[in-house]
Amino acid sequence: MKHSIASLFTTLVLASIAATSAIGATDHAGHAGQGDAARPLAIAQAGTAMADGEVRKIDKGQGKITLKHGEIKNLDMPPMTMVFKVKDAALLERVQQGDRVGFTAEKIGGEYTVTGIEARK
Repeated sequence: MKHSIASLFTTLVLASIAATSAIGATDHAGHAGQGDAARPLAIAQAGTAMADGEVRKIDKGQGKITLKHGEIKNLDMPPMTMVFKVKDAALLERVQQGDRVGFTAEKIGGEYTVTGIEARK
């Protein structure tokens, strides 16, 4: 009897761990499947820290934004002013020229691309 209780307990613990992992994976996949418009303004990629900047120009037709920014650590980029592509044109609707912003950027297809942005007060 002791052996079967211990075996049952072990089985329940392992099932609980497996269920918790499955729930976490489903939750993450569910969020990843939503469009940018349904997500918060800041879309911080895993391991990608937000950089600070100021919007200098927005070009909706070209899907580009000019930012005067601080250091972008994940790109090993010093502070400067430069033009970025945006991953999703809807990001440009969230900010205006002159806004102070926090943003994430990556190098995608050889181009520096803003992947998330939020206006800051």
